[in-house]
Amino acid sequence: MAYVISDDCTACGACIDECPTEAISEGDIYVIDPELCTDCGACVDVCPVEAISEE
Repeated sequence: MAYVISDDCTACGACIDECPTEAISEGDIYVIDPELCTDCGACVDVCPVEAISEE
């Protein structure tokens, strides 16, 4: 199951650098591509506002 980013995202960029599969794309809030996400959880650990969770 892929992770998702909620509206609480502040677009700080911390998660993008941690994603080993480059599944996170930038925008007003960031989005995780479920096809690329391997459910590793690296992004969850670095999100300062806890905006990333399992779908």
